[in-house]
Parts: sequence; structure tokens; C-alpha cells
Amino acid sequence: MNIKSVVFDAYGTLFDVNSAAEKCKEKIGDSWEGFANFWRTTQLEYTWLRSLMKRHRDFWSITEDSLDKSMKVFNVDIVMKNELLNLYKTLSPYPEVKDVLNSLKKKNYKLSILSNGTPILLNELVKSNDLENIFDDLFSIEEVGVYKPDSRVYDIPIKKYQIKSEEVAFLSANTWDVSGGGNYGYNSIWVNRNKAIFDNLDYKPKNEVINLTQLLDII
Repeated sequence: MNIKSVVFDAYGTLFDVNSAAEKCKEKIGDSWEGFANFWRTTQLEYTWLRSLMKRHRDFWSITEDSLDKSMKVFNVDIVMKNELLNLYKTLSPYPEVKDVLNSLKKKNYKLSILSNGTPILLNELVKSNDLENIFDDLFSIEEVGVYKPDSRVYDIPIKKYQIKSEEVAFLSANTWDVSGGGNYGYNSIWVNRNKAIFDNLDYKPKNEVINLTQLLDII
């Protein structure tokens, strides 16, 4: 692979989307993990449905809307809403993330995030985890006003860096995102942390890793 840029999804790839609920698990109770997964699934469903309906709302609004539903389904006390939302702004990175990013930075790749998150959310997420000096760019779908896996999203880094799609290594934990990037022309790499099964979406990644450390052996 002739890679010039390494592009990462944020949520679920670099940052643990369940970490907000996990930090409140004593208050939520034994159902905290089911609650976290439901919140994430609903959040993604809302992005896809709003894209299809052409009724765009930014990711923070969708995160709040999906939390409202999740709290009702799991009978989580509404007084916890602001606490959970604030924790979502500062999700924890996976353990290997910082070391891997620093190793890639030394190899002079263009490093960026390409995310559904708003620019404000992404900046806060990166800054709160002391990663702000690592990335060259934080790309948000708000530039094009439609959510992944629309091909216009995957255009963003290509236009900025003036490179070919095959010169991008794109990493995501979400199979639909891996397929979206791969069908666009990226070298998509699946970060399969949970031993999941890949979806049938007209793309099969050539490379699959269980964590980001394995990326260093690929590019």
C-alpha cells in the first residue's frame, strides 16, 4: 500500500462509546451495558433515517434525542441526563490509541479524524484526552451536511490533501463505515475489537485488526 494519509473514525474506533455509561454504572445498575448499546444503536439509526429523510440535525442533537429514548426504555432517572451528556463529550480512548498515534506521527503520515461528530464535539474530545497536537485535521460531516456512509463524506480528506482514495488507510470499528469508505476507494481496515461478523455490504476489507497496535504491522 502506498499510504499518504491515515484517517480514523472517532466513535467506537478511537474512543469507547460505552465509557460514559460505564462511569455511571453504579447509578444505572446491571443494565448499564445494554443501555449503552441501545443508546449507540439508536443514535446511529437516527443519523441514517435523517439522512434518508433529508432532515439533518447535528450529531449532538441526535446524541441527546437518542439518549432521551434510551433513558425511557431503560427507566434511567432523568436527573442523570446532563451527567451522561457531559461524559459523552469526554469519552475515554482505547488503551493503545495514544501510543499508536504517536508512532504514526513519527512516520509523517497525514493523520485525521473523519467523524459524524460536530467540530465542537471533536475538538473537545481530542483536547480532553490530550491528543490535540497529533492530528492534522478533524473532519466533520457537517462540512457536507449528511451522515456517513454517504460518499460525499469520504470526499472530504481527498479534497483537502489532494491525494487519491487508494492513498488513504481508513480505520473504523463500524462495518457499515468500513464498507462506505472501501466502496468509495479507501484502503479500509476493520477494527474488530469484539469478534463481530462483518456485514454484507459489497465490500470485504483486506485487513482486519483487533486493536490499533496491529495497524503498525500493516502500513
